[in-house]
Amino acid sequence: MRLVLVGPPGAGKGTQAEFIAAHLAVPKISTGDIFRANVGQGTPLGVEAKRYMDAGQLVPDEVTINMVSDRLAEGDAADGFLLDGFPRTVPQANALDKLLADLGTGLDIVLELVVENEEVIRRLSGRRTCRGCGKIWHVEFDAPTHDGVCDRCGGELFQRDDDKAETIAERLKVYARDTSPLVDYFGAQGKLVGIDATGPVEDVTVRAIDALRSYGG
Repeated sequence: MRLVLVGPPGAGKGTQAEFIAAHLAVPKISTGDIFRANVGQGTPLGVEAKRYMDAGQLVPDEVTINMVSDRLAEGDAADGFLLDGFPRTVPQANALDKLLADLGTGLDIVLELVVENEEVIRRLSGRRTCRGCGKIWHVEFDAPTHDGVCDRCGGELFQRDDDKAETIAERLKVYARDTSPLVDYFGAQGKLVGIDATGPVEDVTVRAIDALRSYGG
């Protein structure tokens, strides 16, 4: 099965991607992993991507797409894959469709994790990171024994700038502008399936797998 996972920041894509990929026995492919692999190995694409990243600029679509193309051509992706974090825009989705068509295949399903903005803000703004060991706690879902103190190492807990409500609200605006149009794009192809991404992680996984079963997954 070949599928894409989409959803706003804080929807749980990374966590669900791991479980779903394991269930389907296909590789989980994320742009973050691809970037790190290419940069770490010093590939020509990695060198080019690093030049943009070091300058604080977005890696151009062409470079990202070429990296994804190389990754999908590897043997473990021949019988299926789960893409997490790509495509992020309609032009990228167009490029992915063309790439897969050139390989003689196409996407089977696009799974959208649906969660309200208020829930996203609640999830992300409640996170606290330990300055000592880096463990992430949550004031509501996984609170430490003593407020502001890490149970693991006794370090101070703090709220990262990325986890502040105003920053999250801005990230949601960017998602709505750039990425949410993918919902219409894939919906028009009849490939989009939305699932409720609220509640315990295990419940969301069950909903996702039930949705995939209807597509033969």
